[in-house]
Amino acid sequence: MKQYLVLAMREPAFDAAVIEPHREFVAALRAQGRLERSGAFSDKSGGAYVLLAPDLAAATALAHTDPLHLAGASRLTIYEWLV
Repeated sequence: MKQYLVLAMREPAFDAAVIEPHREFVAALRAQGRLERSGAFSDKSGGAYVLLAPDLAAATALAHTDPLHLAGASRLTIYEWLV
């Protein structure tokens, strides 16, 4: 599995109601062994998480099931991350 960095930057129409569903999403990924780490930025502009996936297409498909993305609350950018 490769590591993919997902940057989640808040959109102007960000609704805080999506935070708890996003946390549940992240917890489920962690329980499945598909998440390396995650966290918010201190300036509240967004956050990032590291997914484990076989390729960029799979990482993108998984990240696009994040409630942040589904609600249009954050713009996600996914990068293969060579640590």
